[in-house]
Amino acid sequence: MELKACRDRSIKIREQYHQLEERFHGSRWTVEEDTLAFLTDAGLVGRLTMAAQGRWPSEEKDRLAAKIGECVWWLAVLSQRQDLDFAACVEQFLEEKEKELKE
Repeated sequence: MELKACRDRSIKIREQYHQLEERFHGSRWTVEEDTLAFLTDAGLVGRLTMAAQGRWPSEEKDRLAAKIGECVWWLAVLSQRQDLDFAACVEQFLEEKEKELKE
């Protein structure tokens, strides 16, 4: 999947969650709350990776792929909420690392 398509689909899904937040809580989550949710999922990637490697007891090892996908989703959403181009963020990072590693 192209990063632009990933971003576009992610934003549509996030909008649906915003509607649920407004209905159940009277307001949308802030960007800070979204960031905390991302960090929670990133932590779960760590635990599920440890579980998959036999280093942490868990019955939910099969959730690792979905949690990795959810973290990418959050990053697409967070970049949009910060007025950043998701694909450009990834491209810039990769270019910087490639340049650093060539030196």
